[in-house]
Amino acid sequence: MNQTTTIFEPGGPRQRRLVRIATIGSAIILLALAYVVIEQLHYEGQLISQKWLTFYDPHFVGFLLKGFSVTLKVCAASVVLSCLLGIVLAVARLSPSKWASVPATVFVEFFRGMPFLLIIFVVMFGLPPLGITMPPYWQLVLSIVLVAGSMFAEVFRAGILDIPAGQTEAGLANGLTHRQAFVSIVLPQAVRNLAPALLSQTVRVIKESSLGYVVGVAEVLNSARVTGEFTGNFIQAYLAAGVLFIVVNSTISYMGNRLASSR
Repeated sequence: MNQTTTIFEPGGPRQRRLVRIATIGSAIILLALAYVVIEQLHYEGQLISQKWLTFYDPHFVGFLLKGFSVTLKVCAASVVLSCLLGIVLAVARLSPSKWASVPATVFVEFFRGMPFLLIIFVVMFGLPPLGITMPPYWQLVLSIVLVAGSMFAEVFRAGILDIPAGQTEAGLANGLTHRQAFVSIVLPQAVRNLAPALLSQTVRVIKESSLGYVVGVAEVLNSARVTGEFTGNFIQAYLAAGVLFIVVNSTISYMGNRLASSR
């Protein structure tokens, strides 16, 4: 039997009527704003076909897709490394030893509270004087992993705590060690239950990769900037990059919602 839980009690007829009115009013305001924007673009001559070469010229499309492939590579490396770091930090935070839990807690809380752009600047300008140099690609990946790994750590920690202790006890009763019980019983269940949340964090990683232009990575936003400088059509170039982000993030969000509803 399906049971739906809500934070607030359902509103009465008057409240529902006010919600409908507010929804309709908001839709009207958004449509009016969209009309004003389109009219302004038309007035500025931004709607003529020559301005939208970015969307149908093979050279520009190919250039943007090449940048988008770099974005996907950054995201793939960042997600894998962030998940691994998140698991390590989550296990360390749950460890009974303060030598493991305290440093892990400090690490997670520090990088969760730091602005992502500041982390990029620290990696760019703070590591070279210490003798640590790396290509721009790995500067971006490292910056993402430090922040996203802390986010994944909290997701994994919540998922591990959600697994009943009896699961571990059953594994120990069958002769497994604590580590074997965790790896073979607890962690797989936690990852399966956390799949929607992990996909949600993946969307965040993809959006953070758009700051790759700061370190000079030729990702899709950087490609859009170059395209805009070459054609003079910055609005269209950035809009094309935005469409690519929307398609990928919407697909991942859809997968997360399907996984959540199938549980």
